[in-house]
Amino acid sequence: MSFPLSLSDISLWLAVTAIILLLTSELLYSLPEISARLVIDKKRLRMAALGVGLGFLVTVVMRVFQPF
Repeated sequence: MSFPLSLSDISLWLAVTAIILLLTSELLYSLPEISARLVIDKKRLRMAALGVGLGFLVTVVMRVFQPF
């Protein structure tokens, strides 16, 4: 039985998730009047976005070094 997702599927999912989280994080930092109404830990959101971005970079490096 094989894993139903390929490395490129996981890489694409991580890239889209990282973009969404980074955009949300930057919007919360640049619009303090909106972020004051939301109960979101901005620092934790930014760290999660950076973690997902690093995960994406790891999958890209894995694809580069994967034998053809």
